[in-house]
Amino acid sequence: MTALGLASRREADEWIEAGWVKVNGQMAVLGQRVKPDARIEVDPAARQQQAQRVTVLLHKPIGFVSGQAEDGYPPAVSLVQAQNRWPEDRGPLRFHPGHLRHLAPAGRLDIDSTGLLVLTQDGRVAKQLIGEDSLVEKEYLVRVAFRGGGRLPAEGLARLQQGLSLDGVRLKPAKVSWQNEDQLRFVLREGRKRQIRRMCELVGLDVLGLKRVRIGSVVLGQLPPGQWRYLGPHERFA
Repeated sequence: MTALGLASRREADEWIEAGWVKVNGQMAVLGQRVKPDARIEVDPAARQQQAQRVTVLLHKPIGFVSGQAEDGYPPAVSLVQAQNRWPEDRGPLRFHPGHLRHLAPAGRLDIDSTGLLVLTQDGRVAKQLIGEDSLVEKEYLVRVAFRGGGRLPAEGLARLQQGLSLDGVRLKPAKVSWQNEDQLRFVLREGRKRQIRRMCELVGLDVLGLKRVRIGSVVLGQLPPGQWRYLGPHERFA
């Protein structure tokens, strides 16, 4: 490909790994030797697709881990396949296997939690969402039960809002309010491991269900569990 002037060596390797190159009608593999008269086909969208780093919004179901597979549980990225794309996604992008390359979660949801999970190829997006200086809000709906019976006392709610520490570190103030009789709404600007579950445990609450419904200005909306869509060209987290 380099000799033919189709791409640099690095570009050729990346295009082959992404599945954008065929030799005599068959998908090319790295290191494959070809004859001088071989027919090499490159996906016409290769250069554009390579330059365009995609961001995917997934409604993660229970039973999937956010990152690499663990203890037999599949990674959330395995759901990002053409057949799982939300039919209501009207964005301009056409799914391509190259969009899975280096697609990584920008923030996590534990295996027992559901809701909005962002996977991105764009380091700028990841830094915006999970960098040390990130101020992007994450909103959750959390179904709870108070171990003391009845409803969480007002002082417990106040502690959730501004009075807790985890691992010896004072948490940033949180917006916590009742969504309905058995569900709390949390809005956080940080994301420590299992933070909401641990916060609830400190005030005597058992978490029965946890769902992330918003990250910044991007909402989960009507996206069904197990389906995904692309971040729209005009959507921004902040």
